[in-house]
Amino acid sequence: MPQRYKNTCIFVRIQSKLNLKTIKKNKSLPMKKKIAVAMGGYSSEYKISLQSGDFVFQHLNREKFDVYKAHIFKDEWKIIDENNEEYKINKEDFSVVINQEKIQFDCVFNMIHGDPGENGLLQAYLEILNIPQTSSGFYASALTFNKRDCNSVLRDYGIKTAVNYPIQKGDKIDEKAILEKVGLPCFVKANRSGSSFGISKVKKESYLRAAIDHSFTEDDEVLIESFLDGVEVDVGVINYKGDILALPVTEIVSENEFFDYNAKYLGESQEITPARISDEQTKKVQELSVKIFKCLRLKGFARAEFILHQGEPHFIEINTIPGMSPASIVPQQLSAAKISYQEFFTDLVEVALAESQQK
Repeated sequence: MPQRYKNTCIFVRIQSKLNLKTIKKNKSLPMKKKIAVAMGGYSSEYKISLQSGDFVFQHLNREKFDVYKAHIFKDEWKIIDENNEEYKINKEDFSVVINQEKIQFDCVFNMIHGDPGENGLLQAYLEILNIPQTSSGFYASALTFNKRDCNSVLRDYGIKTAVNYPIQKGDKIDEKAILEKVGLPCFVKANRSGSSFGISKVKKESYLRAAIDHSFTEDDEVLIESFLDGVEVDVGVINYKGDILALPVTEIVSENEFFDYNAKYLGESQEITPARISDEQTKKVQELSVKIFKCLRLKGFARAEFILHQGEPHFIEINTIPGMSPASIVPQQLSAAKISYQEFFTDLVEVALAESQQK
C-alpha cells in the first residue's frame, strides 16, 4: 500500500477514536430540561404577571435548565428566547420551532396571575398535554380563585371568615338586605380577580351601588364582605425540599383605606417582616396557613391573607400564584427565611418533573 494511503488510514482511525470519545463524553452529560416561564394572561393583572415572570426567569438555574419566556395573551401565545427573539407557540402541543428545530417543553413554570393561569384553565390544558407545571392543579386553582366558593369550603373546616353576600350579574340588588347581613363599612369585591382590581371599601349606603358596578367591570360575580377590624397579615406557604413550610409572617400597614393596588405595587404601604404580633399569634396563623394549603390540596407556593380580628385570625383569601416581583411579599418572606430564589425555583421545577414521572 502506498505511504500516502497508510497515512490516510491512520488519520481516519485516530479521528474515529476521537469522535467516539466525544460521543461518549456527550452521552454522559445530562440534557438540560427546557422550561417555559408562563406570564401575561387575559386579565387586568397581566402587567404584574410579566414582572413576576421576569423575576423567575432571571433566577432559574441556567446550569440545569434552558429557560424561555412564554407570553400568553388572548391574541397571541409566543416564546421569547434569551436573545429576545419571538416565536409563535403551537397551541396544539405547546411547542415552538426555533431555527428549524421543534422544541417541546419539559415543564412550565406558571406565573400567570388571574385568567387563564390562576383559575385552572392553563393547568387543565397542560395536564391534557402531559406537560408538568409548578402551580396547583386545575381544580384547586379554580376553587381558590373563586372567593365565595373557597370560603364556603374552608368554613366547613372551622376556619373563620368574614360574613359575606354574593351577587351575580343580572340579580336583583337589594341594598337593604345586603347591609342588614354585612353591615357598614363593608368591602365590595370582584369574586374572581386579584391584585385588588375591582374592590372598594364602602362606608355609606349611597355608595354601595356604584361599588357593585365597579366590581362588575372585572367579573360577573361580586362578593360583599363585612369589615373586620384588626391587623392584616400575609403568610406564604411553600412546598420545599419535600415539606410544606409556612414562611415568616408579614404585617401589612396600608397608607390607604385598605391594601389596594397602590399600596401593593406603588409603595403606599409598609410590609413588615416578621410581623409585629405575638409568638402565639404567629404560630397560630402559620399553622392555619399550612392547614388551608393541605385542605385545598395546593402545591408549589401560595400566599394566605388574614385579619387578626379580636385576636383571632380570620381568613380573607389565598392566592395560588401570588406576586413574585421584587416588590412582592413572598420574595420578602423567602429572604427572611434565608431561602435563595434560585434554590426555591429550581426545587419547584424538579418536584414538578419528578411528579410527572411517577404518574
